[in-house]
Amino acid sequence: MCLAIPGQVVQIVDATNRLARVSVTGVQRTVNVGLLDGADRPVEPGDWVLIHVGFAISRVDEAEAAATLELLERMGAEYTTEMEEFKASAIQ
Repeated sequence: MCLAIPGQVVQIVDATNRLARVSVTGVQRTVNVGLLDGADRPVEPGDWVLIHVGFAISRVDEAEAAATLELLERMGAEYTTEMEEFKASAIQ
């Protein structure tokens, strides 16, 4: 299964290539935020986004991110697998 997981943008690490460091329950990875460039404002540190296969696909507010994480955690094994795959992933 491949889920979209909420994460908080910690830092824009490469503005040209639209790469940002994002924290998901304390695990940080670099993801591409370029798909959100058409939004009303650029992605910034502190924003919450939904991450799917290395890309931020939607901006969400903190309450929605928390509710989504809680729902995902209740999925049990599927969520655990998704988090293990996220921990093993990298965009260079």
